[in-house]
Amino acid sequence: MSDNSDTCSDSADVSDRRRFLEEALDCVSAGVYAVDEKERLVAVNATALQLLARSASDMLGHDAQELLHRNAQGNMVAKKKLDVSHGELSSPFSRAGKAWFQRGDGTLLPVAWSAVPCVSDTSQVAELIVFQAVGQDEGDPARSAFSRRTLSETERLALLADTTAHLISNVDAEKSLLRVVELILPRLADWVVIDLIAEGDEVSRSLVAHADNGRITVREDLQGPMPPVPETSGMPLSKALRGAASTLVNREIYSGPPDTGIAVEQRKLFEVTGINTAAIAPIRGPREVLGAMTLGRVGSHHPFARSDLALLEDIARRIGIALENARHYQRQRQVAETMQRYLLPQLPQLPGLEMTARYLPAPDVSHVGGDWYDAFPLPCGDTALVIGDVVGHDLEAAAGMAQLRNMLRAYTWAQEQAPHCTIERLDQALEHISDVFMATLVLAHLKVNEVGQWELLWASAGHPPPLLIHHDGITHYLEEGSGVLLGAGVSRPRADARVVLPPGSTLLFYTDGLVEARGQSLDTGLRRMRQHAAALAHRSLDSFADRLLERARPGTNDDDAALLAVRIPAEASDR
Repeated sequence: MSDNSDTCSDSADVSDRRRFLEEALDCVSAGVYAVDEKERLVAVNATALQLLARSASDMLGHDAQELLHRNAQGNMVAKKKLDVSHGELSSPFSRAGKAWFQRGDGTLLPVAWSAVPCVSDTSQVAELIVFQAVGQDEGDPARSAFSRRTLSETERLALLADTTAHLISNVDAEKSLLRVVELILPRLADWVVIDLIAEGDEVSRSLVAHADNGRITVREDLQGPMPPVPETSGMPLSKALRGAASTLVNREIYSGPPDTGIAVEQRKLFEVTGINTAAIAPIRGPREVLGAMTLGRVGSHHPFARSDLALLEDIARRIGIALENARHYQRQRQVAETMQRYLLPQLPQLPGLEMTARYLPAPDVSHVGGDWYDAFPLPCGDTALVIGDVVGHDLEAAAGMAQLRNMLRAYTWAQEQAPHCTIERLDQALEHISDVFMATLVLAHLKVNEVGQWELLWASAGHPPPLLIHHDGITHYLEEGSGVLLGAGVSRPRADARVVLPPGSTLLFYTDGLVEARGQSLDTGLRRMRQHAAALAHRSLDSFADRLLERARPGTNDDDAALLAVRIPAEASDR
């Protein structure tokens, strides 16, 4: 009895949901239909039935693609997702484009559509498709009226969702702005112009783009520095750059004498582009005005309306937040890089021995800071060589690296011990007098032995092994002397390893940023670097380091990278 009651209740709930959906869709002035996950029509509003000259019974339950979608010649479009070949828009939030729908009388209806995905529930609605009939602009037969219409509320929300998604997923300001422009053109305008105010109050025309036969074209010739923002000018762009409210303008406003340099540039813009009507809004961040955004239309049949300003302001507000975040990100990155580079040492000068080092910051500021190299003379006449990597990122890792480097220098200098003994003392001290959680490193002593040969004594704490490259290209990794990383909390004996370095050979220390990457095994990275190092063995040491960093570092790597290279003299030392 209860099972039947539950079934009836579920059916009633589905029926109520379906009735509510149909009533809601009938309130929309554009044509709307809903499809399930198999693209079967499950709801259609009255406007859609009127535009398509069909009845609900003719549509519901049918495959939307097979029933409606045709090409310009009236042929059925191959079974696939809605055709976006002319739509230029695609994101996790919406799709849009142009298509031909077949009406009930067999004629074709050119439409512009937008699709909005729905959260799956018992109503079985997977996606809503909003469409309107479009024709040709009388003033320009080649231009679709799609770029001349006012967006429905659903389309406006979809555009704002797309704009937000692209802005928050990219910290590169230039790429973010270009993606937003691609969303706007030709949906809202024929031209988009973005003027930005730099941190020194300089103004630049950062982006000028327009819709050209379905393609987005960037006009770099119209971009560049702009005159300063005047304090008293009443011209629309000047006011927007000072943070005034958005406004609508037409080309006649620039027909008179310009009052400032910015007005001169804006008049040139209107003349070159043919913009007839425009909407201008300030781009505001949370704390300051960052620029202005201009949308322009070239025809006279569909000027901007006051209702368009609210949408433009919403877009400009999102751009402002994204730009301010990008600037904050860039400042943080510069601080981290500056701190990191400041902490990296000057290399010592040793008679007959070449030494060079490189540091490449991560493309993402959150990965800058942990890698370092060091080289310094010891009281006994040996030279200490160090390469290391602090676990962690950004400024915290850079600060931890500085602590670790200074502690290691002090221990190595103060006590003439083998490298593994120094590493053991450092590991013991790490927990008590350092903020470093974990780290890897290689500590080596480079010296000339009794018979004049260059000799390396080293120990490793969980770090990738040094690479020895003979002058003839033979290579091998120095895997001896390995031990657990610092801070692991594991008490295991450590040991040193010793090797005689052949004349003319190159000794390479490096961090994992040179060999590791997402989707690639460490063995692959080590093999790749070994091959490149062998091919570069004949080059000068500086050229060797530059080319190796360029070629061996994986393209998908998002970590910083450091290397320290030493070139042994071609002949044995006599000291």
